[in-house]
Amino acid sequence: MQTVFVVDDEDSIQKLVAYNFQRAGFAVETASNGREAYDRIRLSPSEFDIVVLDLMLPGMDGLEVCKRLRQEQVKTPIILLTARDDEVDLVLGLEMGADDYVTKPFSPRELVARARAVLRRAETLDAAPEASGAAGENTSVMLRVSDVAMDLSRHEVSVRGNPVELTPKEFDLLRYLLEHREHVLSRDQLLDRVWGYSVATDTRIVDVHVSHLRDKVELDPKNPVMIRTVRGIGYKFTESAGK
Repeated sequence: MQTVFVVDDEDSIQKLVAYNFQRAGFAVETASNGREAYDRIRLSPSEFDIVVLDLMLPGMDGLEVCKRLRQEQVKTPIILLTARDDEVDLVLGLEMGADDYVTKPFSPRELVARARAVLRRAETLDAAPEASGAAGENTSVMLRVSDVAMDLSRHEVSVRGNPVELTPKEFDLLRYLLEHREHVLSRDQLLDRVWGYSVATDTRIVDVHVSHLRDKVELDPKNPVMIRTVRGIGYKFTESAGK
């Protein structure tokens, strides 16, 4: 049985989330204070399989909790639960290492589905080093398109010869775009293939990640030449951009 740690200072929200995860077969632990949550996760990270973390918390806000945990190399998946609808907050949360976010009001059923998708991705990433190690420590699987080079076995990226630091989800998104270069990819398709969401959900998470990815790989993020927007549909990686 997997354990979810629900951190929210609104008693009604905390109980609603806990109830739905329990119905879905999860064990549930709860906290209502950011400092308390941070201390519990930091001291016993293996106790929790995933954290549902509210942004607005007493003691220490959710962004700070997420930031400190990632600085200390705590890799427990985190879903931000927030009433804020500001893209800046969402970008900050994702950049600090959150795996996903859900905006209030939300569907408890969708929250559970998204938690399961995050857990599946985490399990896949955990298995990847073992698979590459079995093939030999010096094995390197490279993906090169235009100015971008991805070492899939080492999880490293360089653009125009310079190393670029990507979050795990940015890495997954960039890899999918490269593997399907010159194909128009809808936001729903990206949600399904990169995030693992088979149900309709907020597509803004795709736009936020694309925007942040452009900041890291494009020479001029405001006028992207590699990751292009296809109006009304989604995005396309253009291979000819680097030629």
